[in-house]
Amino acid sequence: MINKPKLSNRLLKVSTYISEGAYFADIGSDHAYLPCYVCLKDPTAKAIAGEVKEGPFNSAKTSVSNYELHDRVEVRLGNGLKILKDKEVDHVVIAGMGGSLIKTILEEGKTKLSAVQRIIAQPNVDARNIRRWFLENDYTLTNEAILEENGHIYEVLVADKEEPNTLYSEDALDKELLFGPLLLQNKSAVFLEKWKLEHEKRTKVITHMKNANLPEQEKINSFEKELNWIEEVLKDEHEGPE
Repeated sequence: MINKPKLSNRLLKVSTYISEGAYFADIGSDHAYLPCYVCLKDPTAKAIAGEVKEGPFNSAKTSVSNYELHDRVEVRLGNGLKILKDKEVDHVVIAGMGGSLIKTILEEGKTKLSAVQRIIAQPNVDARNIRRWFLENDYTLTNEAILEENGHIYEVLVADKEEPNTLYSEDALDKELLFGPLLLQNKSAVFLEKWKLEHEKRTKVITHMKNANLPEQEKINSFEKELNWIEEVLKDEHEGPE
């Protein structure tokens, strides 16, 4: 029996959203631990591990060899979704990058997504960018998770094709894109901790911007609006999850 690779908690969470029997691409796979873990756990799964850099690409190949998964995990060198053939996979995973980079990868690789039923994204920052991309490209947010690991707070976003898009309310769209409509419903302890930290950051940014030689009022107004939203959300802290 081959031992499965040990995943970080954030990648373990990501793995729970990969459907049984999926053929998935893990973009920016690093050591290919996620594809190897999933394929060892689910003998019906197949994966493509994509890497843009030679070092991680070779590390991924070594992992696949160590776990004897040549027949089910293919490692490819290339940029983003360009490594995929048309209609090749049904899931795409992009984890451990900034939200704007994940959005760029999805946008630039849109033509490779025609058969992709599920996208799982784990941005290190700026999840709002990805939520907006999902909304604008007919992917419906079906799951959101938030967790803390080694002093960092991570969000995991899952979006499915062909699902009715009824999550967002018209009058609070921007607010829900910022916080996450599903995370906003639950307001877990980690969620509240994240937004306490974000409140501190935005307060400092606003002070700094106001003290600039040429204050950018439009940006200040935008940050102040978000600060008000955060204060509204944190008001409910003492009540616990809704």
